Amino acid sequence: MKSAKYIVIALMVIGLGCKEGKKGIKETSDEIPMAKKKLVVYQVFTRLFGNTNTTNKPWGTIEENGVGKFNDFTEKALKEIKDLGVSHIWYTGVPHHAVIHDYSEYGISNDDPDVVKGRAGSPYAVKDYYNVNPDLAVNVENRLEEFEALINRTHQIGMKVIIDIVPNHVARNYKSISKPEDVNDFGANDDTAIVYDKNNNFYYNPDDVFKVPEWKNGYSPLGDERHKLEDGMFPEQPAKWTGNGSRLSQPNMNDWYETVKVNYGISPEGKKDFEPLPKGYENKDYETHFEFWKDKTVPNSWTKFRDIALYWLDKGVDGFRYDMAEMVPVEFWSFMNSSVKMKNPDAFLLAEVYNPSLYRDYIKKGKMDYLYDKVQLYDTIKNVMQGHGKTDHIPSILEDLKDIEHHMLHFLENHDEQRISSPDFAGNSERGKPAMVVSAASTSAPIMIYFGQEVGEDGSENAGFGAPTRTSIFDYVGVPAHQRWMNNKQFDGGQLSSEEKSLRDFYKRLLNFTLNSDAMVGEYQSIHKYNREYTKNYNDKVLSFVRWSTNEKLIIISNFDSDDNLEFDLKLPKDIIQKWKLPDADYQVEDQLYQTFQSTLNVENGLGNLIVKLKPLESFILKLK
Repeated sequence: MKSAKYIVIALMVIGLGCKEGKKGIKETSDEIPMAKKKLVVYQVFTRLFGNTNTTNKPWGTIEENGVGKFNDFTEKALKEIKDLGVSHIWYTGVPHHAVIHDYSEYGISNDDPDVVKGRAGSPYAVKDYYNVNPDLAVNVENRLEEFEALINRTHQIGMKVIIDIVPNHVARNYKSISKPEDVNDFGANDDTAIVYDKNNNFYYNPDDVFKVPEWKNGYSPLGDERHKLEDGMFPEQPAKWTGNGSRLSQPNMNDWYETVKVNYGISPEGKKDFEPLPKGYENKDYETHFEFWKDKTVPNSWTKFRDIALYWLDKGVDGFRYDMAEMVPVEFWSFMNSSVKMKNPDAFLLAEVYNPSLYRDYIKKGKMDYLYDKVQLYDTIKNVMQGHGKTDHIPSILEDLKDIEHHMLHFLENHDEQRISSPDFAGNSERGKPAMVVSAASTSAPIMIYFGQEVGEDGSENAGFGAPTRTSIFDYVGVPAHQRWMNNKQFDGGQLSSEEKSLRDFYKRLLNFTLNSDAMVGEYQSIHKYNREYTKNYNDKVLSFVRWSTNEKLIIISNFDSDDNLEFDLKLPKDIIQKWKLPDADYQVEDQLYQTFQSTLNVENGLGNLIVKLKPLESFILKLK
């Protein structure tokens, strides 16, 4: 979940302010652990994955449009995902969030459409952190057991499991019916007669009643259909602050009105009612952070979310993706993540952070493993893919993030972003190929793909809430290209077109190579600027760099031009030749993606040259024999 406009508002509202930037931060060697191998994350929107229904009626019910289940992730399906070249699978939308479907016979309260986005509901409006979305179960009474079985199947296939935790906000109607006996609900013990208290879970407007947003431009919560609970009212007194930080008792329809802001012990004026981290703790390990918090009294919301994370670790979950982590104070993350790492040192911790000035704080002080590399690398590559930008801008971004490069997870699609094939992005899945090579191969950081990306899904379905180009996360919908790969749950790609099969084959080759390559977790150096200056026909639609380890030396070239063939005499500067310890001689290189291109690297007087012929949108990963 994101909205740059409201991120700024929220930071101002609760006084988080800006943290230290790169300048003045001393890097220590143990802050950038050298990975033993590349990690590949497959994000899947859980309720959409196994849905074979093709009706796709806007605002359609679960009966009309269908829904996928945990059980749809069969051994065959999971094996095919792993064989794509995947180490971790992020099951998005697992915790029980607000939905419109009636599950009252199972003791689950109905959700009011006036505070639910879409008919299937937002996965980021969690209603019960101690159970899972009932839509995803074949037997609703056994929904948690069905998810635990999926965790076990995933582990047996050889992949790790990631789920979401959404610390900044919860559903307006949060109420856990599955919590352990010694756990109190969020807000259960709050003093609602005051705006703020350190141990209140929420912020309040004590004299006001919550009002549903004023719908504009013909909007209605469930489209043309009326629901028995849809009356423009939701009982909440006193009114709580909204998830994006709005203090209004009647939030705007563009606010995160379906959620309430969680209080982490920061007063409305910005005062922090918790201990600051001591100076120098950005260079301390998670054990030291854990010891620091052991004897400290922390706000109640801190312990609630820590206990939620530990609960899911006990269920076998291997890590978390933290939604809108930058809207929560970094000290909480020190507390939370050190507790998680003490229980599972190998836990995979990924955070949604969009402000580059906060990156190093959330990695170093907050003990995050990985952050989205969205604002810098993704946005720049997207511009290049769309023909608006130059590859000249990419090396400087990689250089700027060099001290934290292992921590910056790369992606081209996720549930928040437009599909590559959508007309508002690139309009053609082939344009994603060079971008994916650069994203996957330029650093030791993990690479992530979104389900359907590997077969060119274009996100064109009008599901209801929101607009096409992003596969809906709010409504029940089928995902056509992905469904063709599913092939009536045979998971064999039997209905894919030849172009879609070819695209998936590309992703499979690339991801498996990066997953197993020593050089992908080794050294990096750009050769782009050198070739822009000295190589004829090498232009701003090409990018080149080298990666190497003791056992492997790679030259990587990508052509972002969708129209022209390119031929040039690529050069390797003398410092690369020296680092690779190559005497003057001829060396054979071969592409590792398709093994159809070979060339000769000629080293003469300490300078390397090789002839490269690239088709439009083609990339080579050339390995020195």
